[in-house]
Amino acid sequence: MSAPAFRSYDRVVVVVPAHNEKADLPGCLRAVLTAALCVPISVSVVVVLDASDDDSAELAGRYGPDVHFVSIDAHNVGAARAVGFGYGRSLCRDDDECWYATTDADSRVDPGWLIHQLKLGAELVLGVVRVTNWRQHSADVAARYARAYQASMPDEDGQHEHIHGANMGFSARAYWRVGGFRALPSGEDVDLVERFEAAGYRIRRDTELSVITSARTNGRAPDGFADYLSQLGGSAAGDCA
Repeated sequence: MSAPAFRSYDRVVVVVPAHNEKADLPGCLRAVLTAALCVPISVSVVVVLDASDDDSAELAGRYGPDVHFVSIDAHNVGAARAVGFGYGRSLCRDDDECWYATTDADSRVDPGWLIHQLKLGAELVLGVVRVTNWRQHSADVAARYARAYQASMPDEDGQHEHIHGANMGFSARAYWRVGGFRALPSGEDVDLVERFEAAGYRIRRDTELSVITSARTNGRAPDGFADYLSQLGGSAAGDCA
């Protein structure tokens, strides 16, 4: 039997971009730190506060020495993720020995989130999301979302078509070779995956790698998840016209 893939790494770096999410960050960080306990290697977390003015910085120092807070003023989620991994690179001895992962501040990863990624043996791992907190949306929006999401997962190989910045991981070596996240206001995750694909890296789209995320109405990125849900709401309203 071959050795588990995580033994080829000696550290994981998790990046969490956040914009005015002081209320969500504690739950997100507790979940990430629980996932960190399930892997036999060091895990560092980098929270990138982007243009936050809600006192999120007061959380710094409350979660131990392995949780780092960085503040920027970019108003750009792609730039925030890029800065996070740039900072995280200094925490790794060598790119070949480091695994990267990223999620969002309004998301909650499962305890097995990191160890599942590391055992897959791929250079890029893409998971799925479980949306909660539909209270701000109608039942029609929730139903439309569920139908559309399920329609593209999984295929005959058990893989899916989704790309979520809230649920992805990749080797540091491959990340830096393709140029890392670009400073895009939205779609930075899709852009990165396209460059992994163009470079021919092994990609695993795993339906078992799932995180909880919020059906937020206040979007952090233009044309992001909140805008998508808003469009679904408009479509549902149109049905009743």
